Amino acid sequence: MVVAKVREILAVIKQGAQKFDGERLNLRKLNELEVKKQYQIEISNRFAALENLSEDKDINKAWENIKENFKTSAKGSLGMYELKQHKPWFDEECLDFLDQRKQAKMQWV
Repeated sequence: MVVAKVREILAVIKQGAQKFDGERLNLRKLNELEVKKQYQIEISNRFAALENLSEDKDINKAWENIKENFKTSAKGSLGMYELKQHKPWFDEECLDFLDQRKQAKMQWV
């Protein structure tokens, strides 16, 4: 009983760890030459504008600014990664076979 309870808890924890609700960038687009050059140009433009601003004394603010520049540039030129929608495997045909199996089992009994 204890082993079953521990396995259940571990399965729930593992499922929660596998789910990722954050944003994913479509990094495969970087393999395309045009998109790669566009991204490089956009990053260099953003950092050129960043250098013209006054230097921040706080390192955390500077880091947040750099991180936001990368994220906005990547979202603009690369786009977001879309997960594939899988077709449901248990469809009407499966239900029909299941009903036939139940009927055959009932007739046998």
